[in-house]
Order: sequence, then C-alpha cells, then structure tokens
Amino acid sequence: MNAEQYGKIKNKRPEIQYWEKMDGVQLSLFLEAIGQELVLKPHELAFVCIGTDRSTGDALGPLVGSRLEELGYPHVIGTLESPCDASNLAGRLQEVPDDCLVIAIDACLGQKLSVGQYQVSNQPLAPGKSVGKALPLIGDYTIAAIVNADGPKPYSVLQTTSLHHVLKMAKEITKAINYAFPMQM
Repeated sequence: MNAEQYGKIKNKRPEIQYWEKMDGVQLSLFLEAIGQELVLKPHELAFVCIGTDRSTGDALGPLVGSRLEELGYPHVIGTLESPCDASNLAGRLQEVPDDCLVIAIDACLGQKLSVGQYQVSNQPLAPGKSVGKALPLIGDYTIAAIVNADGPKPYSVLQTTSLHHVLKMAKEITKAINYAFPMQM
C-alpha cells in the first residue's frame, strides 16, 4: 500500500461503523479480512498497545506489544519495557508513522458473560473509558480485550484481574495478528 492508497483509506470513514464482540478464532478472521481488503503488509501497520505493567488487568496491551516486538513487527508502540499509558499517551502517539494503518489494542471491562471476548471496531479506541478517563482517540481499528467484569471500582477490578487470564488473551491477540499479517522470515 502506498501513501496515496493509505490517504484514501485514512480520510474515508467507513460507511458502516461497527463494534462487534468475538472470540479468538473470529479475531484472527477479522484481522485477516482487513489485511486482504486493504492488501497490508506488516511494515504498513502500527500497533498502539495501551496499558501499564503496574496493573495485571491493564498489562494486556504492553504484553501484546512486547510479543509483537519480539516477533519483529517494526511499528509497535507500548511494551512492558516502554509502556504507552495515560501518563505518556499524547507523546507516544507522535511515534506512529503517518503512512501506517493503526490498530489500537487495550484491555477493558465488560459484562460478566463477555469476559474473554474481544470488542473490535473499524473506529478509534477510547482508552481509559472503562475507568472514566478522557484520553485521545487512537487507531483506525480497535481491539479491546474484555479481561474482567465491570464493577463499582474499575481500578480495583483491573488490579485484581487474573494474570493467567490476561496472559492467555495477550497470546491469543498476538497469534491472531501473526496469522493475519505474518512476518516474513
């Protein structure tokens, strides 16, 4: 995809905007469909992986980012070593290359029956929404992993979310990305 093609995609909001819940297998197919429709290669993508390593529930983004970086994806913002969180989000967004399609990845809270699923969209992500923060919108596409059930104290819920569950979901997201946009060795 060249800059002109990307500009047409970036400046055109989809006619049909959607938010859908899906499991890990469906996530792979969702990402594969994006890649096939837009004919994307890994170097044409930027992954903004939001969260912090100081909270188990909120560590999903940096876990995904670290794994993508290990696999060789060139444009990853937000890792365990260098998180992209509320304190540095605006500055970190300056690192996103202008000619890349952006997939934003974050943890979120949801209904009890939705825990373990992914909320995906062809719209930007609103980071911090589940904990009442107003931060800049991010991405052309969104993957929000529902890591736990929403409760009266969202920060506490994220702090006490199962690390095993978060690791499992981070691995599933990474696997889906690698399936849809494989790195050429």
